Order: sequence, then structure tokens, then C-alpha cells
Amino acid sequence: MAILSTERPSTASTTPAHRHKGIPVHWRARIWYGALLVVLAYLVLLPMVRLQLLAFENDAQGYRTQYGRYDIAQTIGTTVAFALGSLVIAMVLGTLLAFAASRLPAKAGFLRVIPILPIVMPSVANIVGWAFLLSPGPGYLNVLLRMLPWWNGSDTGPIDVYTLPWIIILTGFGLTSFVYLFVNSGMESISSEHLEAAQVSGSSSLGVFFRVLLPLLRPSLIYGGGIAFLLGLGQFTGPLLLGQNSGVKVLTTEMYRRVSESPSDFAAAAAAGSPLVIFGIALVLIQKAMLGDQTRFVTHGGKAFAPPTGKGTWATITISLFALVSLVIPMVGLIIVSLTPYWSGSLSWSLLTLDNFRVLFATDAIVESVVTSVLTSLGAVAICVPIGYLMANLLVRGRRFRILAMIADLITALPLSVPAVIFGVGFLLTYTEPPFILYGTRTVIVLVYIVLMLPFATRMQMTSMLALGNTYTEASATSGASPFVTNIRIMLPLMRPTILSAVALMFILLTHEFAASLLVRSSTTQVMGTLLYDMWQNGTYPLVAAMALLMTAVTTAGVGVAMLIGGRNVLSKL
Repeated sequence: MAILSTERPSTASTTPAHRHKGIPVHWRARIWYGALLVVLAYLVLLPMVRLQLLAFENDAQGYRTQYGRYDIAQTIGTTVAFALGSLVIAMVLGTLLAFAASRLPAKAGFLRVIPILPIVMPSVANIVGWAFLLSPGPGYLNVLLRMLPWWNGSDTGPIDVYTLPWIIILTGFGLTSFVYLFVNSGMESISSEHLEAAQVSGSSSLGVFFRVLLPLLRPSLIYGGGIAFLLGLGQFTGPLLLGQNSGVKVLTTEMYRRVSESPSDFAAAAAAGSPLVIFGIALVLIQKAMLGDQTRFVTHGGKAFAPPTGKGTWATITISLFALVSLVIPMVGLIIVSLTPYWSGSLSWSLLTLDNFRVLFATDAIVESVVTSVLTSLGAVAICVPIGYLMANLLVRGRRFRILAMIADLITALPLSVPAVIFGVGFLLTYTEPPFILYGTRTVIVLVYIVLMLPFATRMQMTSMLALGNTYTEASATSGASPFVTNIRIMLPLMRPTILSAVALMFILLTHEFAASLLVRSSTTQVMGTLLYDMWQNGTYPLVAAMALLMTAVTTAGVGVAMLIGGRNVLSKL
């Protein structure tokens, strides 16, 4: 038979080989990509559409309920101030740390990873750690500060971690690592020739920073600042844990309050989240307009590329101080409280005990929450990575599928511009009703995790594909390999470090995930973050500290496995 022949067929006989049951190859690709986009649109868009339809029901009753409140203007103002304040802190610190990392001496190069490490520590654990240290009464750092002459004799303060300025400061520190990732990546792409030329021309280090580095870092600053601003707008952990009792309200906590109250008001919750969606989409469009032609920022020349280096002792000190404040100090607060039978301002060696950890591992609900967190995170990552690869391939090489690529770009970018709490409310509404009633199952947690991680899985792999170019795929195709063989044998091995970095980042973010999980969980299906929140609400603070340390240990173990498989540079590629 002709199909089994090993001879090269003539041109006229090749037409059936490029068809499958009469369907051309490129149309088969369109069908498969189209089917995948339909599924993703159902997951990403349907919850948001249902929320808006509900908000507009009964003559927009949801909007009238939410925006007819006397304090709504203050809530919106607090949300914007919160986002802007945390953005300024994150941008200043992230850029400073990236510049410091570029000036590290060669023997201290390992310090470049330190500004990334706060991402490994769950934000809920970080916030709780600072609460144990800076609470007005029993906070350990406040107790030490009250020993100083300026505050001697006072029973409370001088710092109140439950106020808006301090919540903004702690959030800004938490967002610094995200800004650092973008700015440091841009910094490493700047050749040292540009900096040396500026210095030879008489510019000081400060002049080089403001006149050369910052203009060349514009894409990184815009991307990093945009991500930090979006995360600040949708911030949920700090305002909920620290601001709940002091009257600090933002739109995300308003959404949670509307859903958790009895009876639930999904329409008002949807209306509360609308400004965040509008802000997010507008910011993405502003980013693209501000960047324009990105070729203006290319600094690679035809000669060998040399990244900037330095011998600045100040750089080592700066990064070390950041590690002390962002990691060591809150971790110390957690350790102290976890080893005591109760949280108080006084501390005695005789009180130290491991009973909290024994209770932790002897409680079935806690062990089950760890298992659920790990399984749902790994399940979401296992599904999200191949989907992200397909979407990245469509965006990079799908010139013949421009309309599909535009749709894919919108769907994969949207979860990054919309706060996780909105998806949590949307999934809670969508999957508590037919046709898919999934509330109270691990499946709904996995689905919302897939949606939240879709931008990271797509963008990281897309960046790697763009860096590799078309040379390898064209050479493989010239050798007669099919697209499937090319992807399996050529692209995937070359992209292995990036894929493992994406796996590590997504696992970190998902084991930390709190906002969406808090809304789709049930009393019988909990993850670590939601169970920690219940403990916090019940006032069992030593168990809260022990649980926060357990969350950090689980995340660290996951990153360790990724580094074991992918090498030490997995973290540096995040």
C-alpha cells in the first residue's frame, strides 16, 4: 500500500499525507487550539461574567447596595492608597536591591538569590510573624522598644502593626521580591560597556544610576511596577489579618465580607470587585502604551556580552539588611511564639516547649490540610505547565492563527490583572450551582489554581521560546522531524531550566495561596492557609505560629526538590 511505502512520494501524492480524514494539518491545529481556548475561556471568563450579570440583576441592585454605603468612598480611597503606598516601597527597595546585586563582588554572587527568598515564605506567615513582634501590647519588638528612654513607662506601642501605614509597609516589603525579579533580570541584560563609558565620561555612580541604568531599565520597571500595583490593589492577607479589628477596609475584604456574611450577597460582592477589574485591565493597556517599541532598550552589541559587576561593600550590606528585615526577624517571631504555651510580652526559657508541634502533627485536620495543599498544588502545576506551553507556542509561532493568538493573549493575561479574591468569589458562585456542583471538593481548588497560575506558566515559557528563536525548530523540520518530535526532543530539553523554574514558582505561589482558597474551601476541605486563618480567628496563636512554620517548611521542601532536579540555578531563573 502507498501509505506503508518507504519511498519518497511525489508532490501529487503528498496531499493526503497532510490531511487527516480530509482535514488539512493547519485546520487541525486551529481546531485543537480553538477547543483548548474554549475550555480556558469557560474557566477564566465564565466566573467573571456570571458575577457581573448577577451584579446588574434587579436594576443593578448589587451596585446600589455596595456603592450606596456611606463609607464606600473611604474604602476605595484606602484601596488606592494601599496599592500606591506598597508600590512606592516595593519599587524603591526592589530597584535598589537589583542595583546592589549588580555591584556585588564575584565571591558574594550567591547573595543575588537572597532578595528572591521572601517569596518562599508565605505572606500569611510573614504577616503573622510581624504581628507577634509589633502588636501594641505583647509584641516582642515593642516590649524591647519600651525599654528605651523615649518610650519607657508605656504599656503599649510605640508601634501598632494593625494600623494602615504599617500594613502598607509590610505589604511593600512583601512585594519587593517581585519587583526585584523584573529589575534584576533587566539589569543583567545591560552590558557593562555602557556603564564604563558613562564613568569614563565623568559620571559618578549616582549619575550612572539615574542617567544610564534607569532609562535602560524602563521595560523592567514598567512590568515590575505594574505587577506590584496589581498585587497591591488585590492585596487581601494583610488587610484581613491585621486590619479587620481596626476598621481598615479595602475592596477585597469588602468582597469577602459580603460573601461570608449570612445571608451571602454575591451581587454586592461582584459590584465591589468591579473597580479592581477595571483598574487591572486599564493598567495592562497603559503598560503596552508606555513601552512602545521595545527595541529601543536593547543593549547587546555584536561583541561578547559582559554583565555589570562591582566591588561595592555597600551592596553586600544592603542585601544582608533586607534579608534580616524580610526573613530573619519575622521568622524569629514565629519561632518564639511556636515554642511557648501562650503568647505574651514576657518570655522565659522555662516556658519553651515543643507541645505545639506535637499537637500540630497529631491533629488529623491539620495533616489533611497539608496533604490537600500539596496535592492540589501539584495537580494544578501538572495541568498548567503543558497548557502554558501550548499557549506560549501559539503566541510565539502561531503567525497563521493571529485571531486565536489574540484571544489566547487576552485569556492568559487576564488572571494576572484580576485579584485572586474575585476569582474565588466567581468560582464559589459558579460551582455551587448546576451543571458542575464542585463546592467542597479538591477539584474546585485545582481549577481555581490553574486559572491563577496560567499567566505565569505561559509567560515564563514564552520568554524562553523567544530567547531560543526559530533556529532549532527550523533545523529539526529540515531534518524531517514532525512538530511533535521537535517539541519532545528539541524544545523541551532546551527549556528544561525554565520549565522547572516555572514549576518551582507556581508551587511556591500555590502553597501560599490564601485569598481564593478561603472562598472555595469548605469545613471538610481545607488548605494550610485557610486552616491557619481559622486558628488566627480562634486566638490559638502558638498553633498559628507553628502552622506558619510548617507552611514555610513545605514550600521550602518543594523548592529543594525542584533545585535537586533542575540544578542550583532554578531559583535564579524565577
